[in-house]
Amino acid sequence: MRTRLLSFVVLFSLSTSLVFAQGKATRKDSERWQQHANYFMEIDMDVNTNRFQGTQKIKYTNNSPDVLDQVFYHLYFNAFQPGSMMDVRSRTIEDPDRRVRDRISKLSEDEIGYQKIFSLKQDGKDVKYEVEGTVLEVELAKPIQPGQTVTFDMTFEGQVPVQIRRSGRDNAEGVRYTMTQWFPKLAEYDYQGWHADEYIGREFYGIWGDYDVKISIDKDYVIGGTGYLQNPLEIGHGYEDAGQTVKKKVKDGKLTWHFKAPNVHDFAWAADPDYVHDKLTMDNGMVLHFFHQKGQNEKNWKELMPLAEQAFEYANEHFGQYPYKQFSVIQGGDGGMEYPMSTMITGMRGSLLGVTIHEAMHDWYHGVLGNNEALTPWMDEGFTSYASARISRHIRANGKEEEPTIENLGMAANGGYLRIAMSGVEEPLSTHGDHYNLNGAYSAASYSKGSVWMSQLGYVIGEEALDKGLLEYFDTWKFKHPNPNDVLRVFERVSGLELDWYNEYFVYTTKKIDYGIQNVVGEGNSTKVTLAKVGLMPMPTDVVVTYKDGTKEVHYMALRMMRGEKPAETNDPRVVHPDWPWTHPTYEFSINKPVSEIASIEIDPSKRMADVNRENNAWTAEALDNKK
Repeated sequence: MRTRLLSFVVLFSLSTSLVFAQGKATRKDSERWQQHANYFMEIDMDVNTNRFQGTQKIKYTNNSPDVLDQVFYHLYFNAFQPGSMMDVRSRTIEDPDRRVRDRISKLSEDEIGYQKIFSLKQDGKDVKYEVEGTVLEVELAKPIQPGQTVTFDMTFEGQVPVQIRRSGRDNAEGVRYTMTQWFPKLAEYDYQGWHADEYIGREFYGIWGDYDVKISIDKDYVIGGTGYLQNPLEIGHGYEDAGQTVKKKVKDGKLTWHFKAPNVHDFAWAADPDYVHDKLTMDNGMVLHFFHQKGQNEKNWKELMPLAEQAFEYANEHFGQYPYKQFSVIQGGDGGMEYPMSTMITGMRGSLLGVTIHEAMHDWYHGVLGNNEALTPWMDEGFTSYASARISRHIRANGKEEEPTIENLGMAANGGYLRIAMSGVEEPLSTHGDHYNLNGAYSAASYSKGSVWMSQLGYVIGEEALDKGLLEYFDTWKFKHPNPNDVLRVFERVSGLELDWYNEYFVYTTKKIDYGIQNVVGEGNSTKVTLAKVGLMPMPTDVVVTYKDGTKEVHYMALRMMRGEKPAETNDPRVVHPDWPWTHPTYEFSINKPVSEIASIEIDPSKRMADVNRENNAWTAEALDNKK
């Protein structure tokens, strides 16, 4: 009899003093140290010159075991200058982002973006620094010891670029300012070292901390973004509650907006004088804010509000409890982009729901879990795509869960992944987001294959274990920057199965799944079936036999290296056969009924397995008859 992984884990836990209860480990395995940075910023925006002056104080705590003699800042706006890495990359890659192309190379001096550093001090002492593209390299006045907190004081100026990618002014829909990646931001230092990546248009990674931000801007402008407004009765613009009296504190024609955002890794905002600001308070007290241009797509914006509430309710139940008290959906940018407690989306869409759900779900995977999405973008984009597909399906069903059918569980049959898998240009999911040879390969991997990773895992371990694991993953790793092994270990715990092989094949290689029915032969009162592993990636195999009387039977072959089996997922009778070793190209099993009673045999009719060639997955009696 096979020794189950779960039994092994329990024995191992006794010998190493790890505590398990009801299949859950204590959180000691997730207590990875995190750097911490509290930001205090005051910004004065000039809407005539599109420039802003800023002061910044950061209290930075080195929670690492290492002595730090340097730090790095991101200066993202510097990417929007002719000759920048983003500009050159866009002009030399085979399939440039249509929003960028050669536009950066054509910017004039008053159209570019920049962040200029005027002074920088560490605990009151000047430090040496040098700007290299979108990174500020800082030589510290004094090394930062483990456990030590230091203060960095900076004065700087920024110019908001013409909107090209994510950030900028005067986007195609007329939004004045999309202020994302807009301030000098400390780079993250983690167990893998510094991550001072240049900005060439990909994803982001940041340090957890509390933000205290004051923004002075023309009094007619409305701001939405990250954080809770601290002075709504001095601002108004829809932030006040019904019946409250607003006394605006206008100075030199400007209002100063004061926001605080706890435990986030970024701060974004947008501003426009024509924003309509609507609010919806959910039953749990959370407030959804909506900002859009007056007179633009008003009907769809109104219809979005209750649907967004449904999305958050479903997400809280199935993916983890959202830890903040508000979320803002803001018209701005050039598509849809996620930020803590907020998203920027273009607002003149036929439907606003899909993009809002997707970007909102980023607040779970990008905003709260916060993996290094530059290094592992699939853990953010892919998991977000999986979750948003489930939420969209739920809303389309009018809040009623649909039965687990091929159509609603088979998200693994994702056209984007299947196309890239057979294209010859696929790269492993382990490729750094900036280093894909093609934008299309990056998108198909990060969004599509990343989504397949999760939906297909439901096929491997069962949907019940998947749902349990999704909640435990969020609860265990929120605010802790998980990596690919961390998420896999959660699903190992909840399923009792060994899963390291799953990442070894599906993340670190481009080996493909292709299983087929090689032969079906009647042998008196039984039927022998031969399966073939055509592709190079092994998988457990569900084979569903449908008899001519309409009944069904499931034949299941786990992989030996799983060290266990998933539970039955349907009420149909199930036969568990001996494990299939990954080294064996074929597998034979018997059905205890004559072939004359069988209507069809099919490998994975749920289509959750990302089989690249499904033409060899089914055998039918009708096809056999036609051959005779």
